[in-house]
Amino acid sequence: MTLTFDWFLPTSGDGRTIFGRGHSLPLDRPGASDGARPPGPGRASAYAAEREPDLEYLGQVARAAERLGFAAVLTPTGTWCEDAWLATAALITATSRLKFLVAFRPGLISPTLAAQMAASYQRLSGGRLLLNVVTGGQADEQRRFGDYLSHDERYARTGEFLAIVRGAWSGQPFDFSGQYYQVEQATVMRPPDPVPGVFFGGSSAAAGPVAARYVDTYLTWGEPPAQVAEKLTWMRGLAAAQGRQLRFGIRLHVITRDTEQEAWAVADTLLGQLDPGEISAASAVLGHTESAGQDRMHALHAAYRRSGAASDLEIYPHLWAGVGLVRGGAGTALVGSHEQVADLIEEYAALGIEEFILSGYPHLEEAYWFGEGVLPELHRRGAWTAPGSAPAGPGPAGPGPGSAASGPGVADRELEGAGHGPS
Repeated sequence: MTLTFDWFLPTSGDGRTIFGRGHSLPLDRPGASDGARPPGPGRASAYAAEREPDLEYLGQVARAAERLGFAAVLTPTGTWCEDAWLATAALITATSRLKFLVAFRPGLISPTLAAQMAASYQRLSGGRLLLNVVTGGQADEQRRFGDYLSHDERYARTGEFLAIVRGAWSGQPFDFSGQYYQVEQATVMRPPDPVPGVFFGGSSAAAGPVAARYVDTYLTWGEPPAQVAEKLTWMRGLAAAQGRQLRFGIRLHVITRDTEQEAWAVADTLLGQLDPGEISAASAVLGHTESAGQDRMHALHAAYRRSGAASDLEIYPHLWAGVGLVRGGAGTALVGSHEQVADLIEEYAALGIEEFILSGYPHLEEAYWFGEGVLPELHRRGAWTAPGSAPAGPGPAGPGPGSAASGPGVADRELEGAGHGPS
């Protein structure tokens, strides 16, 4: 199995600390209204971007991802970031091959309009749209959009929404009458070609059947392999009952360096920058979510008592739960040398994970660390092929990136031309 790797577009801002703004967290710094002290010396607020998400910076990240061989970039959705449709559409001409995995929330717009937007985007981008369906797990943010449905009702509505979207893409007028939507003759000017891949994540009993029936790639957050295996077994069973098979992907952060010691030093620095008050406030928010997946992420670090060592949050060899202390959503990171990170990726791949959606702080620099360190290692092992290049067979790893034998330019030469050609 050849693996696919995607990166993340930081449309809420970026910098050299863990940003917790959004992803189920309040828009202001927690505790700001009740006299909580600001971050202490040497500490950074996880709510203040050092790099604004303007088109120039987002373009840098997108072009770096394309150059390094990532297949797509995931763009988040919510009131804490720039609109995903508009931000990614503005970057179409700044890239040539890169796909955009646009996160959106069903139920906030008409499903027929969503089908039309996606079909137009697919034509204008030359087939570079993917869709990440985010049903929403935080009631207060849903209410900002006028959505007052319960958790399970939102997933039921998502199923109807996706049924209409796929019907409108079919090339034939589509009628639908359900509990949440009624449409007649839903269609688009021309069916999208190719049909955008639909990605979806959800760990609750209400989410699983929706994924099994309507989506292409089921996403999980980065739990330890045994927990991921359990979830994939669950989803395979639900999909089989629908006569379908799913692809599987995983969402993780990554800290990879030439040596394990260097990688953990970076994790120590990120942890040391966080203000204890911010950690406590974020934990209180993340501990009262409607998202089953967020509850699972929160449980990975819920018992943490600050000792100052990043390794205290190593929940599985080279899997670190420190990001989730202040950031909702994906809360774990792969940490280690390039070879160790590649080993853990292959462990997840052995479970059936085919797509890895990664990020790191800052996103520009960390894309290069992974793209010039781990991807060449996986290429040597025959697990990954740069878009547009011939696959490599497994063989001896040879000198690692950054060694005297390889030099800093080897990864660049190996990935040269990755930004062009078919994906």
